[in-house]
Amino acid sequence: MKLFSLVQLLLAPVFMIFGTDSTSLPTSKPIAGYSVQEGKVIDLLAPQNSSKWRGYNGKTLSPGWTISDGMLWMNDAAKPDTAYKGGRDVIFGGQEFEYFELTVDWKIAEGGNSGIYYHVKEGYGSPSSISPEYQLIDDANYARLHSDLKDYNAQFGAEHPEQLQDWQKTGADYAMHTTDEARKLLHPVGEWNTTKIVVAPGRTEHWLNGVKLLSFKPWSDDWYARKKSGKWAKSPDYGKFKTGYIGFQYHGSSMWFKNIKVRPL
Repeated sequence: MKLFSLVQLLLAPVFMIFGTDSTSLPTSKPIAGYSVQEGKVIDLLAPQNSSKWRGYNGKTLSPGWTISDGMLWMNDAAKPDTAYKGGRDVIFGGQEFEYFELTVDWKIAEGGNSGIYYHVKEGYGSPSSISPEYQLIDDANYARLHSDLKDYNAQFGAEHPEQLQDWQKTGADYAMHTTDEARKLLHPVGEWNTTKIVVAPGRTEHWLNGVKLLSFKPWSDDWYARKKSGKWAKSPDYGKFKTGYIGFQYHGSSMWFKNIKVRPL
């Protein structure tokens, strides 16, 4: 075999896996198998895409959110805009995704709380009761700084309600699936972390700083059992949508996001 042909053969899988940046918004579609990845990487904060961010149920970015210098961030100290109509959570409204790989760099304020939503549909009070959420929170300081946590957790029969429950910690599939805490590498407040969410046929994965924290099969018997026995027992539309927008939660704290990239699968 000629050397040039051999190099092409060796490099082909690399290009198949990583793709290239795209200036368009390709249609998300299912993949034939987990190892085959279709579509090009979409930079959601690229100049041609940054204008597609808006508040949930809104037409513009909700108060406090800013996009500048390749970063999306929430300034919790911003003054409220009484004229604004829409939710405080923010979504990328340029395209809905079904199967995808999402990577995000983020950092959080002390005592902060937020989350990454996907399969978001509008028309509800907020995405929280319908959309799966990759939890983002200050694991180390949240309980100490939020006295209301105890009363909230007591509603769910927590053995130690004054502490964050495993289903509330960073990387969890919020109120559904917990992380492998022994493997978790969470950088402290003020430092950047990298999250990856993979949603493929029959499999969802949560990653943090290069480590896979959990994997589950959505809409399985186990998934429905968890939904019916936990926080979402009285939320019939939780998790039922199989396509939707990607978004970030506003939960009363400042947050910073950059390098928000999606590869449709």
